[in-house]
Amino acid sequence: MEKRGEAEEYHSKDFEWEFLKNLVENDPSLSYHTQEVDSSSFSSSDSKPWQDFHSRHSSGKFFKERRYLLKEFPELVLCGENSKLLEVGCGNGSTVLPVLRGSKNITVYACDCSSEALVRTKENIDRATIGATKVDNFHSFSCDFSTSAFPNWVACHHCRHNQHCYHSGESGDTSLNEHCIGGVDFVTLIFTLSAVPKERMPRAIKECFSVLKPGGLLLFRDYGLYDMTMLRFEPEKCIGFREYVRSDGTLSYFFCLDTVKTLFTDAGFIEVELENCCVKAVNRRKNKNMFRVWVHGKFRKPFLK
Repeated sequence: MEKRGEAEEYHSKDFEWEFLKNLVENDPSLSYHTQEVDSSSFSSSDSKPWQDFHSRHSSGKFFKERRYLLKEFPELVLCGENSKLLEVGCGNGSTVLPVLRGSKNITVYACDCSSEALVRTKENIDRATIGATKVDNFHSFSCDFSTSAFPNWVACHHCRHNQHCYHSGESGDTSLNEHCIGGVDFVTLIFTLSAVPKERMPRAIKECFSVLKPGGLLLFRDYGLYDMTMLRFEPEKCIGFREYVRSDGTLSYFFCLDTVKTLFTDAGFIEVELENCCVKAVNRRKNKNMFRVWVHGKFRKPFLK
């Protein structure tokens, strides 16, 4: 398969998305991907499939370290001192590690619905050569943001409803205790929202909105509509419109730009950037083009008037 620089690979315009849309929607063999499906008969078993997934992939080698993210989201490098990031759905740490490596000013709080994932993240960070100081700038906790609120120490009731909130954590004390850290400057949702049942997405995004400081950024990247991985799903794996279940029980949703925009603006966010990243890879052995689509977005929490 042809390869390119990692940053170029993950943020590219090899083709226009409308070109792929026309290919898919005019192919009768793929028609089931474009049809409405009744999802009422499917019941999600919450975090258990992801718990089992991370248990099976205990070596921590399943995901690559996402080094391209700092070029996609340079705000994470250019941020001021004592900045705080909440990484939602940290998996095995593939997003956390490059952020800790690349930013000297940021403290990372990472959560996942799977306790196994948190163990994998901690192991990978401990193995990485990022320095003791940066390890001290990492904290993890268990939370399913699609069903539960983030802990009050992330943002208390006052923080969630006021523009300015000062706590002992504001002075640089980032230890996890009963004291509120005053909210966060960034939230990252990197290939996380697509694993949330569609009906829970609005609530999950509002929860992210509530813990961001006014002016803070939510950085988003996830699977785009008609991505190659979507087209590989067989008809029986389709459990809703653009929503699929893998053989291990984990979910995958594929976003169009309009859906993403509606979800985030309805939660109160202001759109800063929103686009499809379209990459064509070539499998030379099979002489086949493979079309990848990811949605890239940045959304800002407005300042209170």
